Amino acid sequence: MADDLVFLSDLQAGHSSSTVEVRLLRSWDARNLRRGGERMSVEMLLLYSQATMMPASVNVNRLAAHQTNLEAGTVYSLTGFEVTRCNHDYRLSDSSLLIRFTDSTTFEKITDPAVPIPLESFRFRNYSEMLRLANSNNQPPDLIGKITAVKSTITDPPLDKNHVSATINMDNDTSVTLTLFDAQAVKIHNQLAQMAVDPRICVATSVNPRMVGGRLFFNGTAGTHIHFDEETVAGESLFSSGLLEQDTGLAPVGRLLRSFAKVETLSIAELNDFVLNASSQVGYHSCDTLYGMKLHRSVSSLTCLSCNNTDAVGILRYRVEMSIADETGEGLFGAFDGVMAKLHNTRAHEAVNLLPGNDVNPEESDAPQFVLDMEGNTYTFQVKVGPYNFTENNHSFTIARILGEGDPEPQPAFVDDGAADDNGDDNNDV
Repeated sequence: MADDLVFLSDLQAGHSSSTVEVRLLRSWDARNLRRGGERMSVEMLLLYSQATMMPASVNVNRLAAHQTNLEAGTVYSLTGFEVTRCNHDYRLSDSSLLIRFTDSTTFEKITDPAVPIPLESFRFRNYSEMLRLANSNNQPPDLIGKITAVKSTITDPPLDKNHVSATINMDNDTSVTLTLFDAQAVKIHNQLAQMAVDPRICVATSVNPRMVGGRLFFNGTAGTHIHFDEETVAGESLFSSGLLEQDTGLAPVGRLLRSFAKVETLSIAELNDFVLNASSQVGYHSCDTLYGMKLHRSVSSLTCLSCNNTDAVGILRYRVEMSIADETGEGLFGAFDGVMAKLHNTRAHEAVNLLPGNDVNPEESDAPQFVLDMEGNTYTFQVKVGPYNFTENNHSFTIARILGEGDPEPQPAFVDDGAADDNGDDNNDV
């Protein structure tokens, strides 16, 4: 009979005229990247009463009949469809079968299913199981954990190659990184930016685990959906489990979403204006084991005053300060030896021999030849700005990189990184 009600687990390959009652868990577009992202179909995950999940697919040519009827969380009566074998190299559920909508398929909402159907179902895996799935690309699991930090490269308006990366603590407090790209990244960035309170729990569906440099990373896929805190029963359970700071009496952390320091082409006049009118964009350094700062020298040791480490190892550095002008203005720019070496290959231990003696006034001595060789030339600089650059006694810009012809444009750098860069400074890209 056409109206025979069956379980998903009872289905067999071939055409089915039976009826199944299912909950639509989630749906997403499948696109052909080789054809410029051309839409091919809408993929779905369906859930039955026994917590049985099965994927389903609607070809783009049949979307007109069902597009407005695809609501996540809604229960449907499904009749007249094809059942085929799944691609064993890429499975979104434990089922080996896939439902395909045909021209005779009916997909109608119902409010009173014959058998209660759960609201959700996930394929969570612990850290050890995730490691076994890493780099296999065939069974994307679901991820749940405590979200501790978010970094975003989203601009307004968004540019190409956007991504959002989140640090998530899994079971046993193991830290992993989840990265979303393009439209998914923009959507989550905007969602986080509009939230009044930072989310603490993240549920991410159908993620792709990968091992890179001995660490576990997850990339979003077309089927990845993000849920925060109590948006899911699973998230609500973890949210109220007593694992969060707010449950232990500790103060909540600051805003999770960290944007990046902008990379823009500016004139010197615009740089000066930036400093005067955008001081809130300047970040601050927190000391770590890289020690990108000056050390206090005693008779027998070097000490980092910020963390009182008396075993710090000093590295000889030098800094060149130059007056640079364009058609809009003039400014004082400084560059450390790591940047200057691109022009002249002079390292710090060699530059020491170029300095005047202790009994010579530096202002009465000639500049080193490699500095004189720069006079009158035109260069493109990547400039950084930090609290050191603009104080009562100092007003200068730090050159982070000298771009040669054909060099790629610099990429955005996150303002909350906290680690010293290759130049030994702790400033932010402009």
